[in-house]
Amino acid sequence: MRALVVDDSKTIRSILKKYLVPCGVQCFEAENGAEALLRLGELGPVDFVLLDWNMPFLDGLSVVKVVRANTRYASTRIVMVTTETEIEQVSAALAAGADEYVMKPFTQAVILEKLAMLGLVEST
Repeated sequence: MRALVVDDSKTIRSILKKYLVPCGVQCFEAENGAEALLRLGELGPVDFVLLDWNMPFLDGLSVVKVVRANTRYASTRIVMVTTETEIEQVSAALAAGADEYVMKPFTQAVILEKLAMLGLVEST
C-alpha cells in the first residue's frame, strides 16, 4: 500500500506518517499542492492521498480536481484532512471527487477509521 501525504505542515505530515507506517503503508510526502502533482507524476498512481486544503502554490481542492480529471488516477482514493469545517467546503470537496473528509484536529482512530471505511487498512 502506498500513500502520498500532502500538507504544508511538516508536523502534520510526520503525525500522519506515524499513524500509517505501522499499518504497512509506504508513505511519500509533498508540502503543497503543486509538489503533490509533481510527486504523483514521479510515483505514478498511489493507493491513496491524504490532502490538506489550505496550502501555498496550489490548494487541496484544486489538486482533487486535477487528479480526478486524469484517468490514470481513477483508483486513487483521496481523503481531505483539513481545518475547513463549513458544510459548503465539505460538499465542494466531495463533489470534486474526494472520497472522505477529516476535520483537524484529528486522532489516529479517526484517520484509521476513514481509511478502513475505504478498504485501505484493516479496521481496528
